[in-house]
Amino acid sequence: MDVIVSLCKRRGFIFQSSEIYGGTGSCWDYGPLGVELRNNIKRVWWRDFVHQRDDMVGLDASILMHPMVWKASGHLDHFTDPMVDCRECKRRFRADQIDEIDWTHYCPATKGNKFTIKAGEPCKHCGVRRTLCPECGKGELTAPRQFNLMFKTFMGPVEEDASVTYLRPETAQGIFVNFDNVLQSTRRKLPFGIAQIGKAFRNEITPGNFIFRSREFEQMELQYFSRPADAPRPEENTLGLASRAGHPEGQAALPRPRR
Repeated sequence: MDVIVSLCKRRGFIFQSSEIYGGTGSCWDYGPLGVELRNNIKRVWWRDFVHQRDDMVGLDASILMHPMVWKASGHLDHFTDPMVDCRECKRRFRADQIDEIDWTHYCPATKGNKFTIKAGEPCKHCGVRRTLCPECGKGELTAPRQFNLMFKTFMGPVEEDASVTYLRPETAQGIFVNFDNVLQSTRRKLPFGIAQIGKAFRNEITPGNFIFRSREFEQMELQYFSRPADAPRPEENTLGLASRAGHPEGQAALPRPRR
């Protein structure tokens, strides 16, 4: 992965955000070639899923939405990950993924020598399994607690409960809350779809793996609406969308795109 990151920087595709100040974790800037590549992908996606279909329309919803949107969707109560902290080095980990991390161990059977042991495996010298922090190998971990992944902010000059809002963690909710507006303004009849390309934000506990798991990212998403009796089965819907990418078996799943 380090080789890919270095290559992307040298060729002008992707840079570490705020690099001259030490960088911001899991935030990335797209350079001259990177932004052109990303825009080309978005243009092709929009062409195939919106412009070339007579059953699709586009939308560009606001990033900031009423907090009741996230309450109604369940994000406020359930969009969480279990988190644990190391009492020694203060590192944070997802409790449900900590056993997937290689861990540091100071083995008493070898007079305290330091070893890095593969995730989920015991020490081959003393047989002990990980119980402490996988990073420093010394600190105890706190009890798991739920951590909401939405970025919280305040709208207006005063930071109070009435002005709380959130950066959207996904683009789908903007489509759902605007469904009736789109229906009335375009005079559409079911079935039809609404597509959107836009930024989303998730305050990940353990981001990483370059741009594949970041706190700020862009989604290309569509929601397709039909009457329950006319809805295709899930496997048909998947094939139908795949047909736009050349899948020969999915042509009948969704209405045929216009040529």
